[in-house]
Amino acid sequence: MAQVYIPEDIRVALDEGRPIVGLESTVIAHGLPRPRNLDAAHRLEQAVRGGGALPATVAVIGGRPTLGLSADELELLASAPDVRKCSRRDLPIVMARGEHGATTVAGTLAIMGLAGVRVLATGGLGGVHRGADETFDVSADVPELARTPAVVVCAGAKALLDLPRTVELLETLGVPVLGWRTDELPAFYASRSGLPVVARVEGADEVARVARAGWESGLVRGLLLGVPPPADTTVDADEIEGALATALEAARRQGVSGNRITPFLLDAIASATEGRSLDANLALLVNNARVGAEVAVALSRVP
Repeated sequence: MAQVYIPEDIRVALDEGRPIVGLESTVIAHGLPRPRNLDAAHRLEQAVRGGGALPATVAVIGGRPTLGLSADELELLASAPDVRKCSRRDLPIVMARGEHGATTVAGTLAIMGLAGVRVLATGGLGGVHRGADETFDVSADVPELARTPAVVVCAGAKALLDLPRTVELLETLGVPVLGWRTDELPAFYASRSGLPVVARVEGADEVARVARAGWESGLVRGLLLGVPPPADTTVDADEIEGALATALEAARRQGVSGNRITPFLLDAIASATEGRSLDANLALLVNNARVGAEVAVALSRVP
């Protein structure tokens, strides 16, 4: 806690038990092109405020883990060329070097856990990458979720992943997968994946009760809430699969791997869909921020 800088308004809200929604910052520095990235950052925070909660975008600024960015800090992340992509493992490095870092879901959860913020809204969860049986490429997002008491509100796992194996890993690590008014885990750009959720929930109060039961009993820490993307912004799953297959082959030829693979594939999909995937991405991000605010408000009301 002492290592995390928390602005006064968020610190007071924490002390008073008011609803707060954490927002990751990789989408600003690495996920969306300029100038859409800064516009997205503002829209996400506005969506959280509109839902009655306080937004807390997380990043490392000049070596200082920060929970709740100012307008100037958001602009810095959106424009600086040397912002490092930070999972949990990267945090001590950027802290020691005094660098700027944009946090992934895993990095954001790590900092949120220190401060006691219990809701994170994001686009898609990282998970088991395709071909992981050979590469062992599994995102740190899943184990971080399993160890952090938080509800991660997202449109399922990223479409470029091996979704069935990601679901299996979540089960192995004891992470409940809830469906927001759906029986299937969303597939990021698409509303359905064919993979059943553990339980369907109809509203934020139900999510809050499940989360509290898990935390107070000590049986569960992280929970995943899959929210289908807005119906008018979904992209056909076959189109995404075709673009992804081409992009994966290009990544293989160019030797792209590790934390560079996700932005590479997302850029390729955006190009193949003539920008429609970017529109869908922004729409689901804003939608998840709204739902995250509902969940945070509900949690603040559950004794």
